[in-house]
Amino acid sequence: MLPQVIEFRIDRRSGVSTYLQIVQQVEQALRLGLLKPGDRLPTARAVVEAIAVNPNTVTKAYRELEHAGLAEGRRGVGTFITGSLGSEAGGRETPLRGELAEWMDRALGEGLGLEDIDALYQDVRRDRQA
Repeated sequence: MLPQVIEFRIDRRSGVSTYLQIVQQVEQALRLGLLKPGDRLPTARAVVEAIAVNPNTVTKAYRELEHAGLAEGRRGVGTFITGSLGSEAGGRETPLRGELAEWMDRALGEGLGLEDIDALYQDVRRDRQA
């Protein structure tokens, strides 16, 4: 049996469709370097059993990843990552991530909640996009 490289978590209250949450989680894992080309995604059956969703939902998510050039389904074998979204600067073991983790710890230590931190990040991000 192959090791599980990703475990999906679905937030049913988010308002985001389940298939899209699966796609977004794969994309996030690619950006962080947690998934790499050649890695196998869990079978639709395994995902259905783990998060109690309709098999068609998983199929739709995997098809979306295929259309984006990020995955490839191989009949009888599984679905494999074929593309990448990450950069060296955005990986899990980079100095930039460590600095962000330290900043997050400081913000939490100063009493900011996660929603406050998200709002602050979004505000700074908007300023940088202008």
